[in-house]
Amino acid sequence: MFYLYTLYKDDREHRLRIEKFLEDYTAMKPSRYTYADIKRITNKFKHKLGQGGYGTVFKGKLSNDILVAVKILNNSKGNNGEEFINEVATIGQIHHVNVACLVGYCAEGFRRALVYEFLPNDSLDKYISSAASDGKHSLSWETLQDIALGIAKGIEYLHQGCDQRILHFDIKPHNIFLDHNFKPKISDFALAKLYSRDQSIVSMTTVRGTIGYIAPEVFSKNFGNVSYKSDVYSFGMLLLEIVGKRKNTNETDEIYFPEWIYNLLEEGEDLRIQIEVEGYAKIAKKLAIVGLWCIQWHPIGRPTMKVLNMPPNPFES
Repeated sequence: MFYLYTLYKDDREHRLRIEKFLEDYTAMKPSRYTYADIKRITNKFKHKLGQGGYGTVFKGKLSNDILVAVKILNNSKGNNGEEFINEVATIGQIHHVNVACLVGYCAEGFRRALVYEFLPNDSLDKYISSAASDGKHSLSWETLQDIALGIAKGIEYLHQGCDQRILHFDIKPHNIFLDHNFKPKISDFALAKLYSRDQSIVSMTTVRGTIGYIAPEVFSKNFGNVSYKSDVYSFGMLLLEIVGKRKNTNETDEIYFPEWIYNLLEEGEDLRIQIEVEGYAKIAKKLAIVGLWCIQWHPIGRPTMKVLNMPPNPFES
């Protein structure tokens, strides 16, 4: 009986914490929906778009016929609402062409949902894996370069363009969605962390991110302090995946993925990708070099996102 009382008390405190956060967030633009609204918007969760670590995403339509993607958060009863607050606190205040727009949210008891703009061309990982070689999800190298530059601009905005610096901590192809013009939009801020722009170091209690994209310093202080350079590392791994056209983690690999890319560059090979036009090979090489620059073991050796976006822009030089 005492256990049940404690569980009820904790859940009640978590709900009150979320309600207080939403009340205090008076400047928030996104709309608040009831769970009945969410059911109506998704037509009773009829069209499932996908599923991730923090929720299931459904296609929906607002009363004004605007299409949206609705994420129903997982296991809301068992957590303290941190992922929900992270998403609303970060993406709710962001307005940038390369960051997904939060249309609204729902917080009704244990039921929590996030309503995003609908991005029809799916996530970037669908286009850069070996499975995309069938042509159905293939993109030109110019488009891939534009996508890389757009992601860089979005991350720079998170780091420098907001009142508080925002660290995403989960930059990866799966969290980059593409609009009808294939412009990239950074999404999924469940692991994000806000801190003052005056701070150069971020305190961490647990490891955040996805294996294969997590910067070394997140695991061990021997490599340096956790900072916005951790997102730079993740971005570098994303670039190398674009070039290698496969995930950077594979249990059958005998060689470290970035080392494989580096060796191909050193040997002057074509990165084992089908490139028939010389100009496209130059794009692939540029992306690989920038990617390797971004994944230096120590944060001090990595560029800032601002450096990657300002003249002379390494993506366009």
